[in-house]
Amino acid sequence: RALLDALQFTSDAQTWGEEVYFRTPVSPALEPDARQVVEPGTVAFWTDGDALALPYGPTPISRGDECRLASPCNVLGLIDGDPRLLATVRPGDPITVSRA
Repeated sequence: RALLDALQFTSDAQTWGEEVYFRTPVSPALEPDARQVVEPGTVAFWTDGDALALPYGPTPISRGDECRLASPCNVLGLIDGDPRLLATVRPGDPITVSRA
């Protein structure tokens, strides 16, 4: 809910392996069902960094082809469409998050 209330905001993209993440203006608590290993295209909130994390493949700490986030994250949903399109995002690219 806090993320929706903060819309619209712009942040700079960062990458970590096959994950795009970017800071947000909110700091929610870690939820009891937070996960570290998720499916490609998961929309996750990384509470340790106040950031949205969008994995589309392995990260530097993955085992095999899994999407392993830096630490457990709150799972918010899934990307609608091909998450591999995130491979075109470069560090520093501006990301705007708004209501669809």
